[in-house]
Amino acid sequence: MRNLISVLAAAMVASTATTAYAHPKLLSASPAANATVAAPKAVQLRFSEKLVARFSTADLVMTGMPGMADHPPMKMSGVKTSVAGDGRTLVLSSARPLAAGTYRVDYRVVSSDTHPIKGSYSFRVK
Repeated sequence: MRNLISVLAAAMVASTATTAYAHPKLLSASPAANATVAAPKAVQLRFSEKLVARFSTADLVMTGMPGMADHPPMKMSGVKTSVAGDGRTLVLSSARPLAAGTYRVDYRVVSSDTHPIKGSYSFRVK
């Protein structure tokens, strides 16, 4: 009898539906990694999971400027970060189009699983 109860309890636990949380993965970016583009006013990062806006952010860093071989990395000011209406897209908006140079996007996002995911990629503005 005791074995039967144990087997039934184990079967109930195994058959109970559980919520599976996945870490958000970067699906696409615009501008794309390593792309050369005309001066954009926004950068969009689309993820596999809905983001928690309060804990999801990104920085835009200029890492190179034409004609300046020793340009130190410079975090761009005036760039606002928000989560788009779909809940999966992180948008970095600038009031003005980006100047020619090389940029790095450093992001840190959190989805419902509460684990922060960090990443970065670069692109070039002609």
